[in-house]
Amino acid sequence: MALMGQMMSAPLLISTIIEHAARNSGSTEIVSRRVEGDIHRTTYRQVRDRSKQLANALAALGVQPGDRVGTLAWNGYRHLEIYYGVSGSGSVCHTINPRLFPDQIAYIVNHADDQYVFFDLTFVPLIEGIAAHCPNVKGWVAMTDRAHMPASSVPMLCYEELLDAQSSEYTWPQFDENTASSLCYTSGTTGNPKGALYSHRSTVLHSYASALPDALGVSAQDVILPVVPMFHVNAWGTPYSVALVGAKMVFPGPKLDGASLYELFEQEKVTFSAGVPTVWLGLLQHVQANNLKFSTFRRTVIGGSACPPAMIRTLKSMDVEVIHAWGMTEMSPLGTTCKLLGKHNDLPEDAKQHVLERQGRAIYGVEMKIVDAEGHELPWDGKAFGDLYVRGPWVIGSYYRGDYSPLVDGWFPTGDVANIDADGYMQITDRSKDVIKSGGEWISSIDVENVAAAHPAVHMAACIACHHPKWDERPLLVVMKKQGAELSREEMLKFFEGKVAKWWIPDDVVFVTEIPLTATGKMQKLKLREQFRDYQFPAVQA
Repeated sequence: MALMGQMMSAPLLISTIIEHAARNSGSTEIVSRRVEGDIHRTTYRQVRDRSKQLANALAALGVQPGDRVGTLAWNGYRHLEIYYGVSGSGSVCHTINPRLFPDQIAYIVNHADDQYVFFDLTFVPLIEGIAAHCPNVKGWVAMTDRAHMPASSVPMLCYEELLDAQSSEYTWPQFDENTASSLCYTSGTTGNPKGALYSHRSTVLHSYASALPDALGVSAQDVILPVVPMFHVNAWGTPYSVALVGAKMVFPGPKLDGASLYELFEQEKVTFSAGVPTVWLGLLQHVQANNLKFSTFRRTVIGGSACPPAMIRTLKSMDVEVIHAWGMTEMSPLGTTCKLLGKHNDLPEDAKQHVLERQGRAIYGVEMKIVDAEGHELPWDGKAFGDLYVRGPWVIGSYYRGDYSPLVDGWFPTGDVANIDADGYMQITDRSKDVIKSGGEWISSIDVENVAAAHPAVHMAACIACHHPKWDERPLLVVMKKQGAELSREEMLKFFEGKVAKWWIPDDVVFVTEIPLTATGKMQKLKLREQFRDYQFPAVQA
């Protein structure tokens, strides 16, 4: 019989995070740019108290433990209160991506069986469009005060009135840490979106691990602005990990353009941020076009899709350290972060940069492996690449209300193709469906895109496979030029010389005014492949 430890046992619950923040960092500010247009200031203590008022309001509305409560909202203090008030009371906080198509949103609301849906005023037209298709929703709650309540054909409850009617006297319930806390659906690039149902345990463990120095490395000395939306995998866990350390938090609300972000960064003395590459493009263009500098901003985590090396170099020239990260909705989402090891300190800058361009090493709690087409594990030698599999306490075991488990022998297949070097640094070479197979050899579309993105005239570039009668597939480069920039096909192709293997150089370049993005800011290669499905390369036409 095993000898058991003699320590206290307490469940890992999300409510303990906000209680810790309120008690130990109670006066620390939370700043939000509101949909109403002004800047709002509150504290962790006030957020805790209002979360308790919300928990009482939900009980008064008849919301039961386990019931799903939806949100369609930007990053702001009210959304934060919902995070803690809903999950803390034992219900499930279901963050919905408003950038999805209305029929997808209606599908998600119905599939989750949301009892109430809270929304920012921006989304009133969206609510009016889907309300009739969501018959099980008992009420739609506008996240504002009475003075700003919209006139609408849909009956709406007022958030501030719901809270004002309740006391902040509330005792967080105790329950099993494996109880569901939050729900987030994938972007749905193939078929209907699928739900990842997180637990209190998985969320708290993910918050701990992501706050570690070699992960996000957040501390009470930071001022943190999560650009990544709270509807996208819980803003990568920052509303929990930032509260865990008691740092000041700044929410940008709906204004994610370069000028608005820069203003907040400077005004609130932001030191750290997190977001996807497409958002940083807008911010960097604003800074460069106006010859501006960042006075306090020093670190950013970039994930969602591979960050072009040119962007890493640009940020570095502005004294901003880029931390590459990788993960998925199904992983809560953090899997790897890229920081240097001690042995890298004496390397030349170019060699360090080469390491930092990888997606990084697994954070504690995540195991990973790469396998070939037959499922055999491949070596960590930085050369062999195969399908990336992961497992861990914040990786899903099955989808919400799914009729099958996606796991393969206990591992989750990510759909990414990667290599891993001897030090454990992983590099995504492609999505499995985006790999270009030319004459039996694989070409990494990401590597091709990174070279193109480094050209000063290129705003964004996507590399896709097109049919070729001899080689089966060849790469086509789709380029969106910077405003006012001149760039020819020949000049673009010449730019690749000496930077990639000769046979990796795209066979052709097409220029477009827009590259379609997914709801989470990733390039929508599926749409591009459909658009250029019948494309013929010039040499083939001849």
